[in-house]
Amino acid sequence: MESLQFRSIGISYKTAPLEIREQIALNEDEAKALMLKVQEFFGGSDILVVSTCNRTEIYYNAPQDFNVAIAKLLLIEKGLINTEAYLSYFTFYASQDAAARHLFEVATGLHSQVVGDMQIPNQVKHAYQWSVDLGMAGPFLHRLLHTIFFANKRVAQETSFRDGAASTSYVAVELIEHVTTLKENPSILVVGVGEIGTDVCRNLKEKKYTNIKVINRTRAKAEQLALELGFEVGDFENVEEEIRKADVVISSIQRDEPFITKELLRKQSLYSFKYLIDLSVPRSVAMDAEQVPGVIVYNIDNIQQRANEALSRRLASIPQVEAIITQALDEFGDWSKEMVVSPTIQKLKNALEQIRQEELARYMKSMNEDEAAKVDKITSSMMQKILKLPVLQLKAACKRGEAETLIDVLNDLFNLEQLPERK
Repeated sequence: MESLQFRSIGISYKTAPLEIREQIALNEDEAKALMLKVQEFFGGSDILVVSTCNRTEIYYNAPQDFNVAIAKLLLIEKGLINTEAYLSYFTFYASQDAAARHLFEVATGLHSQVVGDMQIPNQVKHAYQWSVDLGMAGPFLHRLLHTIFFANKRVAQETSFRDGAASTSYVAVELIEHVTTLKENPSILVVGVGEIGTDVCRNLKEKKYTNIKVINRTRAKAEQLALELGFEVGDFENVEEEIRKADVVISSIQRDEPFITKELLRKQSLYSFKYLIDLSVPRSVAMDAEQVPGVIVYNIDNIQQRANEALSRRLASIPQVEAIITQALDEFGDWSKEMVVSPTIQKLKNALEQIRQEELARYMKSMNEDEAAKVDKITSSMMQKILKLPVLQLKAACKRGEAETLIDVLNDLFNLEQLPERK
């Protein structure tokens, strides 16, 4: 019988542009449906599907390499019939060591667009829960994911890999938190929902702000994002009025001339501070806007400097993170090797237990209840001591890569292959 191998396939921002990734992305229902088909068509087990805006990956245990076939299945499920045209975007990991290491590195944020992304561990946890929901997480996947989660905890506690915000959009949201500390539920206006504006909105959603309005020159795009995140939508024609009402304005619109000017702000009655966060290049907030009393402006350079400082600390921590991953993988590798001998150990226990029970049955009839209990206890203890050395030798042979020879010897000595399984 062939042994199972953990393998994976996937696409990510490193291998495929956004227009390809968004065609292949899976929601929870689609991911679960795909997992069931991988199990049905390929006999896969320990199936895990991770799908985010930056990657879609499938991990599975199987005796054969079904990587290309599973990639084609994913494409067909997403209505992409010309599968050959898309296969070049995929990365395939055909060995257990490579697939497990890749999952570790993804889950810790080493492969995220923003290195050390704090959202990815939760996304992997959601994927793991889908596997558990479908009964597809066996001992191997349970052990692997919990080893990953423990390594992640070590990364957070022992390194600077998660310190600070390393993306422009996340720094902008952290800045909002900082400047509005004394303001309960501040009103936030996001002007422009291109890529960076959309990222800001998603990060704001994570922070549980509730008084958020989005405005975009193309209203349909703002409506789509607002519907997804539960925000309000404003009319671009009323943008000056909306700026007046907001405590914080995040602007990422693209124009040649500044959009928010000193004159626009002077028309408003400012009774408290107004914070303008300009993420546009060229700038959408005029340089002299801060001359208006109560107006405080942060531009892309202010934001990017903070992000770069955090990113530098994270990048410097990568060797520590890789060392933690390597140590965790070594420990997991020892455990997974021992899994190979687990069936033999169980069969050996069953063989000895069968002998013990047969011999007890011959003599129990002549014993009273107390005597029978003592003999049962003594023989059970003897059996455990007899088992101890073969079990230790089997586990040691695993680490040396010599388990198969010892398994064959035990099978021959005790005729384990012919022994019926005990429930």
